[in-house]
Amino acid sequence: MLTMTIDGKAAETVAAFDVVNPATGEVADTAPECTADQLDAAMTSAQRAQREWRTDAAARSSAMLALAEAITTHADELSTLLQLETGKPTGVAAVEPGICAAWLQYYASLELSREVLQDDDTALIELVHRPHGVVAAITPWNFPIALGMWKIAPALRAGNAVVIKPSPFTPLAVLRLGQIMGDVLPPGVVNTVTGGDELGAAMVAHPVPRKVSFTGSIAGGKKVALSAAADLKRVTLELGGNDAAIILDDADVASTVARLLPAAFFNSGQACALPKRIFAPANRYEEFVDAFAAAANGMQVGDPIAETTHLGPLSTKPQFERVGELVDEAIAGGARVAAGGHRVDRAGYFFEPTVLADIADSARIVEEEQFGLALPILRYDSVDEAVRRANDTEYGLCGSVWSSDADRATTVVEQLEVGTAYVNTHAVLPPNVQFGGAKASGLGVENGVPGLLSFTEAQVVHRARV
Repeated sequence: MLTMTIDGKAAETVAAFDVVNPATGEVADTAPECTADQLDAAMTSAQRAQREWRTDAAARSSAMLALAEAITTHADELSTLLQLETGKPTGVAAVEPGICAAWLQYYASLELSREVLQDDDTALIELVHRPHGVVAAITPWNFPIALGMWKIAPALRAGNAVVIKPSPFTPLAVLRLGQIMGDVLPPGVVNTVTGGDELGAAMVAHPVPRKVSFTGSIAGGKKVALSAAADLKRVTLELGGNDAAIILDDADVASTVARLLPAAFFNSGQACALPKRIFAPANRYEEFVDAFAAAANGMQVGDPIAETTHLGPLSTKPQFERVGELVDEAIAGGARVAAGGHRVDRAGYFFEPTVLADIADSARIVEEEQFGLALPILRYDSVDEAVRRANDTEYGLCGSVWSSDADRATTVVEQLEVGTAYVNTHAVLPPNVQFGGAKASGLGVENGVPGLLSFTEAQVVHRARV
């Protein structure tokens, strides 16, 4: 069993919980259950380490680059653990260590410069950015180490220390990453703890952290926000999306479907920023439905280790059951199955790549974030109607418009109530571009310079000239 890392050392536990391999449905390993005393130790260690860590920006940059190199060295090992606990195909699992290294390298290169607000005979006034102190980072199961590093890298660059907790469904790669970080970084700068939802709640309520960065559901985000408000902790909440992709009537069918469907089904549809509702024009609706269905039928679902596999299982049993329920309910309500529509008859949490047509906006699989291999194609009569229906949701993470005329598409996409609006692409997330949602899709942003600043407190330094 992999151990937690507290104060740079392995932290042994008595209790443990099972980690299931979604490709088999069987227990693959166990993970340690953090105790209340160990959480206190992790917070104390982080608080102590941060006092020194914050003092030397150049040393922080060097340490982060060394960590990026160490992660690259251990990339295969991390990918193997990810595949075991998430069911990702080999190529998809290999993406995450690369993201970790890229985010560390990007943030290591950024400087928190002082901004001069006034410089005259009366005063020198500057705006500077100070670290919060200790950051509590809580991450989801779909991209365990990549989304963890979205939080760790900017937090470290800003001079904070971090206590991170992964989802109990996927703790293994984060535990190993914690060990690697413990070998490279000063003791206590990043502490890794594992456990269930009650551990996450204890982290948010703990008096030491001054910032909470959480990625998860809207319901979970509301609980975090309410708890953090008790002592006015700062929060960043990335709470998912139900992204709309609007195809205009001049779009090329082959090229649009060839780019849009792989985006929708990346990681078996389990990512917040993927297209989850497709709006196709009525005069070309059947043409697009047929093309999406043919492309979905050409995707191979199977053993994540096999070279021929395009799509692995859904990563958790609850998500597998939820997607099946949403699809069954949609079919019962009159939706037409253009492709897929069934669970795969084998061990594990496999589901057929599914395309649903002739479906109402009121269907739960349209209204809710389905997070799986099931894509509804919705018919629209006018672009204004498509925009209105795309915006008729509590979510507001991303959206896209697809057209052979980029200027026309841009005019349409800027009407979407989302944090990121794409033209002829979707779910492209580079480290230098901020990412965050409108409406219920979250509070604050990650990535880019704004993401770095979110891990700081602004301070005005006012020097009078007398």
